[in-house]
Amino acid sequence: MKDTGLRGKIVVVTGAAAGIGRATARRFASEGCRVAAWDVNDAGQEELLRELSSVGGESLFRKTNVCDSRDVEAAVQETVARWHTVDVLINNAGIIRDAQLVKWKDGQVAGLMSDEAFDAVVSVNLKGVFVCARAVVPHMIRHGSGVILNASSVVGLYGNFGQTNYAATKAGIISFARTWSRELGKYNIRVNAVAPGFIATEILRTMPDKVVQSMVQRTPLGRMGSPDDIAEAYVWLASDAAAFITGTVLSVDGGLVLGT
Repeated sequence: MKDTGLRGKIVVVTGAAAGIGRATARRFASEGCRVAAWDVNDAGQEELLRELSSVGGESLFRKTNVCDSRDVEAAVQETVARWHTVDVLINNAGIIRDAQLVKWKDGQVAGLMSDEAFDAVVSVNLKGVFVCARAVVPHMIRHGSGVILNASSVVGLYGNFGQTNYAATKAGIISFARTWSRELGKYNIRVNAVAPGFIATEILRTMPDKVVQSMVQRTPLGRMGSPDDIAEAYVWLASDAAAFITGTVLSVDGGLVLGT
């Protein structure tokens, strides 16, 4: 097997406590990386650290709110104080607050997407990515290299019913990747986005079975993706195998074209 060039790299994963973030932290740890796992939820941190250690990676956990620039700066300083730099940033943290822009029923407004729902998603999914990248990039520049990977979504490419806020943020961080790749390439920093399709995470447990089955039927490969599918994409994009790839979006979606 070809060496990925990742052994010993310092990797920050936001939203690392569960789902895709947890699978990603575990996968980088299995490559011998040193993993800083950040999440606003610290309930299972000891279990997570044991899990990362069991697959061969040195790790730390820090309760971190990606919307809070001072908290993020402190988290970066803690990581750099221990391991001297950050080589890879995985901007995975994200939330959903779904609602129609305007729900119309029986000739009148039956519901609206609230300011609170819109602002919350923009704060975590868009501002959080900006805040984390801004805090990490100076250390990458000093080190002379780095990789930033943003968690987008197929809905950021195609839109989706009931997800005005979420789709807008996922489209926005594609633009971040394209813009930052132009700004940071001269420092040997690569920036890309990954656009997952329908992935079997904890969120699906809250969805009706008929909705989940509809997702499967719209995916040409005939199954949901797994968090490990996305983690593999992150590892590949961070590895030496992708050394000439920047400013792009990798769809990991089983062939899905939303709405067809």
